[in-house]
Amino acid sequence: MPIAQLISAAQLQQRLAQSNLLLLDCRFALDDPTYGERSYSEGHIPGAQFADLERDLSGPIIKGVSGRHPLPAPALLLQRLREWGLESDSDVVLYDDGPGAFAARAWWLLAWLGKRDNVYLLDGGLKAWREASGALTHDLPTVAPGTFTGSADASLLVSAAQLQQRLGDSQLTLLDARGLPRFKGEVEPIDPVAGHIPGAQCAAFTDNLDSDGHFLSPQQLRQRFAAQLGERPANELVAYCGSGVTACHNLFALCLAGYPLAPLYAGSWSEWITDPARPVATGD
Repeated sequence: MPIAQLISAAQLQQRLAQSNLLLLDCRFALDDPTYGERSYSEGHIPGAQFADLERDLSGPIIKGVSGRHPLPAPALLLQRLREWGLESDSDVVLYDDGPGAFAARAWWLLAWLGKRDNVYLLDGGLKAWREASGALTHDLPTVAPGTFTGSADASLLVSAAQLQQRLGDSQLTLLDARGLPRFKGEVEPIDPVAGHIPGAQCAAFTDNLDSDGHFLSPQQLRQRFAAQLGERPANELVAYCGSGVTACHNLFALCLAGYPLAPLYAGSWSEWITDPARPVATGD
């Protein structure tokens, strides 16, 4: 079964009563950390539980060392997943407002811990759900604790030191999921240093979507990433972004396109620039 799967709003409506369904609302806003939980309380898909990017899907920031959204400790994340009711045979549906960046972070974390079957992103997110006249509720679901056990897969991660050693490797494809102006260093609204990791290519995660906010077809995505890879092997690809969130969107899209799940540089740009000895590039 493919590791990356989409579910439409209409398909989800047919499955809301499914007994083994785990539905996570991953809405978040980088410029307003309270937005997600506030929005969840104002209305969410029936049965959904709230997964906060900073509280649940990230670990504590170590100033001057880590990026803005470090990975959570595997044991703590597993505990949280079990509190949400996760079982090994659960069907998991993840959503955010629409683009899927925060939902994709949750998808990647599940894959990292070994939950790779029957995990779906709601294509188009809550926007598509509303457009399909999907119901919303204020009710908080009551769930029995789950028993899912997993372990972190170190092969899905690349550290800053490992990446720095590989920067001169002609086989490396390094994809930056941020938009082109941030990649080029023309603007930097979040981090204190502008630019990108030398040798990276800009692969804005928003380009995985069509004008309605739905994912492009697998064929379109494969065409997109084949152009980024060129003649280099797919198994040498590494993804990063500003803080290890939107890069997961590219990793999900790559899997939709039929490529293997590539490693993530989880610390990403916000960690890279904590060490002034690491090289920085600007422009194209």
